[in-house]
Amino acid sequence: MSAVTDPIRYEVADEVATLTLNRPDQRNVMSVESMQALHAALGRAAEDDAVRVVVITGSGNTFCAGADLKGASAAVGSDDRWSGPGAIVQVLEAVLDHPKPTIARVQGHVAGGGNGLLAACDLSVAAESAKLAFSEVRLGLAPAVISVVCLARMNPADGYELLLTGERVSARRAAEAGLLNEVVPDEGLDAAVAGYCHQLRKGGPKALTATKELLRRVRTMPRGEAFQWTAEMSGRLFASEEAAAGMTAFLKREPAPWAPAG
Repeated sequence: MSAVTDPIRYEVADEVATLTLNRPDQRNVMSVESMQALHAALGRAAEDDAVRVVVITGSGNTFCAGADLKGASAAVGSDDRWSGPGAIVQVLEAVLDHPKPTIARVQGHVAGGGNGLLAACDLSVAAESAKLAFSEVRLGLAPAVISVVCLARMNPADGYELLLTGERVSARRAAEAGLLNEVVPDEGLDAAVAGYCHQLRKGGPKALTATKELLRRVRTMPRGEAFQWTAEMSGRLFASEEAAAGMTAFLKREPAPWAPAG
């Protein structure tokens, strides 16, 4: 498949949609145009039955250098949901609420809002040479909107250090902070992402969507409410056609009907 729009390249292979930030000459900054295109591509992947997993990555030597500072400054005070901080909120919520598993494939440099984009994904894998920085404080700003997704993943002490100092750190340091799932040698990045995609495709499509909802909601609920809600979900899933097919295949020692070959 070819590009949906100029700022975002959209490709599907082996049930994986790869959404590539495609403005390497601009270090893949999050302009309003690119965020609208990414939002549209996420929606397209959500509706595409041929897609089981979504990978978000960047072209060139930068994953994402954050917000378009000129555009963000010009948009201050606007009520348009695609202006100012509202634009990145639209994108982060589309990633967080996506019905299919999402993986950030991180190469090169990451700054500002790029950290929010990778933190919003369900899983994140970075090349060993990648560097990350919460650079906002050094510009007289704060990592305000992205803190919602980043701090949900990061160890508290690391959050204080990295967000307050704005220091650029290695991918391995970011993984120690809880921001990344895995760091691999540069030449192994694609293989590591493919491995996660293969593992995720072994899960039932509806089961993965339900599990994503559990991960988002259970930790925010009072215990009694969480037990009631999860019991109801469990009952629905046990009664589903997908579960019947999966359990039948398991008892017959056969692959589930949705599982990839191999």
